[in-house]
Amino acid sequence: MSAVTATTTTTAEAAAQGPSRARPGLAVLRAVLGNTKALIGAIMLLIFVVAAAVPRVFTSVSDPNKKFELMLPPGAGHILGTNAFGQDIWAQLVWGTRPSLLIAVVAGALASVLSVIIGVSSAYLTGIGDNLLSLLTDVFLVIPAFPLIIVIAAYAGGGGQTVVVLILVITGWAYGARQLRAQAMSLRNRDFLESARVRGERTAYIIVAEILPNMVSLIAATFLGAALYALLTAAGLQFIGLGNSSTVSWGSMLHWAQTNEALQTGQQWWVIAPGLCIGLLGASFALLNYAFDEISNPALRPVRRRKGRK
Repeated sequence: MSAVTATTTTTAEAAAQGPSRARPGLAVLRAVLGNTKALIGAIMLLIFVVAAAVPRVFTSVSDPNKKFELMLPPGAGHILGTNAFGQDIWAQLVWGTRPSLLIAVVAGALASVLSVIIGVSSAYLTGIGDNLLSLLTDVFLVIPAFPLIIVIAAYAGGGGQTVVVLILVITGWAYGARQLRAQAMSLRNRDFLESARVRGERTAYIIVAEILPNMVSLIAATFLGAALYALLTAAGLQFIGLGNSSTVSWGSMLHWAQTNEALQTGQQWWVIAPGLCIGLLGASFALLNYAFDEISNPALRPVRRRKGRK
């Protein structure tokens, strides 16, 4: 009888404390290493990060705007040849990794923070607070994003990276906020949150210390989606000439390639190389998302057979 009582007490205490929390970093590492798609995405992203941090590892050209002979074909001296301005296409590709990746990461991170603040607050609050935040999210969800981005960028005069990042954050937070609100709504009435309220914990503490740790995988997936959106949208803005065309990035490379009719003049790599890099970086974000899907949804985890069992 005493053993049953002790077991019941332990179970009740565990339920009151909430779901067990493993170390987030260890769980992410295990999920990435255990998923082939996520591992490929992590390796691809690592290559881009190294190219952005230390471009000299991949090219000996220190100035991407340095002039060589015009329109040289790919060869030993110039891996992808030179463009109509005499610039080395490979050097521009490598040096353009940093601003392209920076915009994706910064805009994705800021949009994710805004999504967390609005989505989780909307779920935890009740009454008029929830209604107003939900209305704000719905408005930004139904607004056609890309035309709005074009209008804002045009009135802002294109601008530098700061303007582009602000535009992407303003237009890229709503979808993630809707997902986070739905997840937070499912957690709002759990036993461990009720225990925190009974203990007299403040609302801010409950959100930060109790709700958010149970939403890490969804927050990470929201960041990856926002970063992918920022990467593609920023490249689109730069391609149509609304970004800072003087900055060497993948989008500006596509802009100048289109302006100088690269495909018609035999400069295919001027178009193919930056377009391929945009696709590969976007694919790395999408592949990494498989790991976070496994963490948040146990049904997606691969079944590992124990040794000795057939």
